[in-house]
Amino acid sequence: MSLPIEQYALISDCHTGALVGSDGSVDWLCLPRYDSSSAFGALLGDEDHGRWLLAPDDPTATSTRVYVDRTFLLVTRWVTSTGEVEVTDFMPHGDGRSDLVRRVRGVRGSVAMRQDLRIRFGYADAMPWVRQMEERGGNALLAVAGPDALVLRGPKLAASGHSHSGQFIVDAGETVDLVLSWFPSHLPDPGTLNVTFEMSRTARWWQDWARSYGHRGPYFEPVIRSLLVLRALTHEETGGIVAAVTTSLPEEFGGTRNWDYRYVWLRDAALSLSAFLGHSYVSEAQNWRNWLLRAIAGDPHDVQIMYGLAGERYLPERELTSLPGYQGAAPVRVGNAAVGQYQSDVIGEVMIALHEAREAGIKEDAFSWPLQRALMTLVEENWQRPDQGIWEVRGPERKFTHSRVMMWAAVDRAIRGVREFGLPGPVEEWERLRDTLREEIETHGFDEKRGTYTQYYGTDTVDASLLQLPQVGYCEADDPRMLGTVAAIEKDLMRGGLVCRYLTDPEMDGLPPGENPFLACSFWLVEQYARSGRLPEARDLMDRLVALCNDVGLLSEEYDVVAGRQAGNMPQALSHLALVQAADWIAKAEGEPGKADTRV
Repeated sequence: MSLPIEQYALISDCHTGALVGSDGSVDWLCLPRYDSSSAFGALLGDEDHGRWLLAPDDPTATSTRVYVDRTFLLVTRWVTSTGEVEVTDFMPHGDGRSDLVRRVRGVRGSVAMRQDLRIRFGYADAMPWVRQMEERGGNALLAVAGPDALVLRGPKLAASGHSHSGQFIVDAGETVDLVLSWFPSHLPDPGTLNVTFEMSRTARWWQDWARSYGHRGPYFEPVIRSLLVLRALTHEETGGIVAAVTTSLPEEFGGTRNWDYRYVWLRDAALSLSAFLGHSYVSEAQNWRNWLLRAIAGDPHDVQIMYGLAGERYLPERELTSLPGYQGAAPVRVGNAAVGQYQSDVIGEVMIALHEAREAGIKEDAFSWPLQRALMTLVEENWQRPDQGIWEVRGPERKFTHSRVMMWAAVDRAIRGVREFGLPGPVEEWERLRDTLREEIETHGFDEKRGTYTQYYGTDTVDASLLQLPQVGYCEADDPRMLGTVAAIEKDLMRGGLVCRYLTDPEMDGLPPGENPFLACSFWLVEQYARSGRLPEARDLMDRLVALCNDVGLLSEEYDVVAGRQAGNMPQALSHLALVQAADWIAKAEGEPGKADTRV
């Protein structure tokens, strides 16, 4: 059975990533991209769905693990009855290959290590043909199925049924390298790897990237780790930022709210751009803007809310029968039906992000501003249309207040592009539309009786997405209407001290009721507290949230406050970027230098 979600650590080469369990098993790896099919899928089943275990052959062994400073090189130190070893797991960056390296170094005494390798291509639907290869200076195991091939170089393994296993001894001062390399099966084996060189080069690359973030304000370590996660989730070649590494990790254990997050949501990616810009990572923002312009190029009416890593549009949702689900939570889904939804808030997030890019000095070109004007045409023609909202409800379309505010923000940023940067556009028409949207929101999206903004027009319920209203400049955080909304969120949506997205209702979202608090929403409340002068409460909630990070600083999507465990896909970009924004606002509230509001 797979481990608790928080017991996994990420290693990445900025093309894909592996999840390594605290037991030494690689239980999730899709090759060669995040959205490729899995070669190791035990995370969504058991060992027979694919894994690579490397651990001491000693049931009494204990382990601790850390990342090498400011990198995604994972070091696990095992202590056994006979000695100690360190296992360094990493994926080389920038070598043009797809490799996973596991270096074992003897620290003390003598330790017997064991391997269990079970390769299952195609989401555990393709059992490979495996054969031994004799090589000068070592052993190699070649596995092939259809378009995929893997070669493992290291200590020799023996077949046992549909797995390969073996044992080797590591003495103090000795180093043993294991290298797993993926390649298209119709091409030659990529050959051996210089592990020492690649380890040094990869560590240096991550550390050089992290060094650009020089601020040492509050929550420095969680912030820099979160920025590193966002960089790891940014595809090196395309610039697309995936929402998470995984698919179908349940939002509610044993439930059906299991979604595929290995794609690029315009909303999440736009917020990631804000986090990068707020910390001087302008080149990452430039790459994302270029990705965006390519992905949404064409008829603005064809804009989707999500795309593949290279801008692919066809992402149909289907259910797999080859994987039983995380600890039995079915179904396992690949693709996402939300790709066909209309979510009007997305245009607002995109326009905000592109305006921030302008403010950061990224110049508009002959393509970028005309494309934004085309997006404004889409808003002008659809601003009265209901949608399915930020949470991608599978119930009926409604006029969600958050979505209406985000359309207001889209128009506002277009106006500011004209007024502040001299760009061409029908600014008077846009200003009239902005005023119309505000009047409508204040009339239909605010409940005078409760004194709160509402989830959607015609209801008196609230939604955690309303915490974004001050973030996008719609109102001040200490506006009485916003304070009333916050009070209602605290009353209606808090569970175990954390914030749920909304009150689940099958008639509203089309799904069975019940889910866990959403970590990004809880960080949004931290930001709201910091913005509105409630700094002690902001600090208290922030401390509790940061304590939910696992031992290597990673967060999933949600948190089960009853069971005390992470839930949902992980690591989750939205959770980490919300952490960054919350920490920035605490720093600003405390008067730390160099912190600016990048959202308004």
